[in-house]
Amino acid sequence: MKWITFTTSAGNDRRVGVLSGDVVHALDTSRTLTELIGAGADDLAAAGADALRSPAVVHALDEVRLEAPLAPPQLRDAMCFHEHIRNCMGEVDPRHEQYPAFYISNSAAVLGPVDDVPIPPGCDRFDFELEVAAVIGKGAFNIAPDAAWSHVIGFTTYIDWSARDLQMDEMGLGLGPAKGKDTHTTLGPCLVTADEFADRRAGKGFDIDMSAELNGERIGGGNWSTIDWSVEDVISYVGRGTVLRPGEVVGFGTVGTGCLYEHFHTGSGRFTDWLRPGDRVNLEIELIGRTDQLITGPIPRHPLSTGH
Repeated sequence: MKWITFTTSAGNDRRVGVLSGDVVHALDTSRTLTELIGAGADDLAAAGADALRSPAVVHALDEVRLEAPLAPPQLRDAMCFHEHIRNCMGEVDPRHEQYPAFYISNSAAVLGPVDDVPIPPGCDRFDFELEVAAVIGKGAFNIAPDAAWSHVIGFTTYIDWSARDLQMDEMGLGLGPAKGKDTHTTLGPCLVTADEFADRRAGKGFDIDMSAELNGERIGGGNWSTIDWSVEDVISYVGRGTVLRPGEVVGFGTVGTGCLYEHFHTGSGRFTDWLRPGDRVNLEIELIGRTDQLITGPIPRHPLSTGH
């Protein structure tokens, strides 16, 4: 089942709906998708079935504006594609073979799949990262790998917008990324329930194509099956010794060649410049759909008392 959150030209009220082909079946409720997920997988499935059988209203997909499918209480983002690590760093640190490293991002900075993306303040090396992410459906503490799949309600696209110059500078201080990462994260265009992927298992992931276009030309991407950590391992690790709540989003990291920095670092010939105002970025993940975002900005930078 494909879940969306949308608005229409008739107003700005956000509605939740189920997407069937190119038809939106709106739910007869004011609850958000995050709230519906929190009610449990059975209730979510029943609400979806009700919407398909007796929708509150029906729209053609091109009549609505797709918003971020949910407002997650937490965002985590891991590094699970070792091809991406090799392209960015030249080699894979042995610790990446031991656990799927991740950082915690800014859940207040979520964008929808067609929202404009302003360049962060003070950034001159702006980049996208093409990722797929799991959405937690059932909360738990300290999840074991063999139980982790049952806690995933579905998957969505995760675009980790990265200010590379700010990221490299601040991470040199021994902490994780802050201003290099927390201005924007895109989710959407929809949340696809986990059962839709069941027959696509391949390797440690799924036989799902992932592609990135910049100004109408494919610049990179790959296949989810090339991932080096399974969904079960990632969910278990991020939930080790802590609570995961319904609606939390866990990114699996950039698929190989799925960002500009990889082409810049490897000299692949596909890198021409960092993202600039007027650029259009289209990222697509099979089954989940396509994003379409315009780069704008930059956001003003307000110097600190030191001048930085």
